[in-house]
Amino acid sequence: MLLPLLLLSLAQVPQPDGGGLKPGTLPAKWISGGPSCVEEPDWQVHEYNDNLFIIRQSGCTHYEKPFLYLIFGKDKAALIDTGAGKNEVARIVDTTIARWLKRNNRESIQLVVTHSHGHGDHTAGDAQFKERKDTTLVAANLPEIQKAFNIVDWPNTPGKLDLGGRVLDALPIPGHHTVDVAYYDALTGLVFSGDTLYPGRLYVSNWAEYEKSISRLVKFLDGKPVAHILGAHVEQALTPYLDYPVRTSYQPREHALELSRSTLLELQLGLATLNGKPARVAYRDFTIWPNIR
Repeated sequence: MLLPLLLLSLAQVPQPDGGGLKPGTLPAKWISGGPSCVEEPDWQVHEYNDNLFIIRQSGCTHYEKPFLYLIFGKDKAALIDTGAGKNEVARIVDTTIARWLKRNNRESIQLVVTHSHGHGDHTAGDAQFKERKDTTLVAANLPEIQKAFNIVDWPNTPGKLDLGGRVLDALPIPGHHTVDVAYYDALTGLVFSGDTLYPGRLYVSNWAEYEKSISRLVKFLDGKPVAHILGAHVEQALTPYLDYPVRTSYQPREHALELSRSTLLELQLGLATLNGKPARVAYRDFTIWPNIR
């Protein structure tokens, strides 16, 4: 237990003064597929703060109900993931950008569309951005990711995306997928962890790579304040050790989206305890779930 406690102390700030982070708020409740799909919008757009928006796709449109993140700098905005199934993600993104432009007395801003990883429930809307004005689409494949973020040595070195006055660190964390990327926003202290860590079933396709990636993420965050870890789904129920089954659209009592750095350390310790032997283990806020044939 000594190592996780030591690592936890390295991530804290000297005084309870906000840590120099730009704060934000999270909603009391997210849309989650009902109970009436007639009344629920296809997307929920939540303004975390004036330059960062969290977008959730309704379970009425796709049971995966993924979370997307739209982050604004002075020169560019970054969209992480494009949703699941047949959707109109470009419409909701354009509407949100238009609101931001009006508020900031701007006519346009460059958009970089990137991903947490390459699974279909995170890339389904990509085609809507291929011909979009002022837009760069970074496909979820290794060559494009390395080029876009200047990652020289995948997966050992992090890259960066400069939005203008705001830099996102892009850390390779393969294991769930072959090209998983976590993003750290130093301005807010938010970590965007995709499907690698979220309240739900942490599917592991490559056990050895996943273990290394979790350790790499822990090491990268040493000394950095972490306000929240925000993943791409919620599958866990409010009841500890209980999840919603696969293909559940309506989740009236779901776990909060946000996790903490201590959850990441718990995951690292849990993997170490298994000693390289993949096994399914349920924790209070997530389940380690080997997906290895």
